[in-house]
Amino acid sequence: MKNFPVLKKEQVSEANQAIFNNLEKGVGFVPNLYATFAYSENALNTYLTLQNSKSSLKAKEKEVINLVVSQYNNCLYCLSAHTAIAKLNGFTDEQIIEIRKNTISFDTKLEALANLVKSIVENKGEATDFLKEKFFNSGYTEANLVDTIIAIGDKMMTNYLFAVAKVPVDWPEAPQI
Repeated sequence: MKNFPVLKKEQVSEANQAIFNNLEKGVGFVPNLYATFAYSENALNTYLTLQNSKSSLKAKEKEVINLVVSQYNNCLYCLSAHTAIAKLNGFTDEQIIEIRKNTISFDTKLEALANLVKSIVENKGEATDFLKEKFFNSGYTEANLVDTIIAIGDKMMTNYLFAVAKVPVDWPEAPQI
């Protein structure tokens, strides 16, 4: 099976063209993975609504989730995009590698989050009581746990779409670890 061709603005519906215009204004370009969502009349809007919804998690915490899930799923596209976004949110290259390796030494709260996320992904939604207790003892709440599950689901969708569609990576490529 060949890769999905990256759709251009003139190839998508009017509704998706409007979204492409907003992405070009906000991000500076239409990421190839978002263009792939536009094969569906509704998927791009649905996904962006989810991605941009309010959360009890901070931007850095969401990037930890994005990087841990994408590393587990070996999604080069999302690792590349979220490496760039993590840097914009103040993480260093070294910290990003620690997050991806799940060996966070610079922040015990983020370490608890990363460990829980990795366990949830590896165990198809399950997590040990020990990891949940560590998460809550680090200062997270039940609302944070629910929002963590939402963020994991968000990233699983993009990881899976990339795995199936094999769209070209249009972000600076994340280093292999």
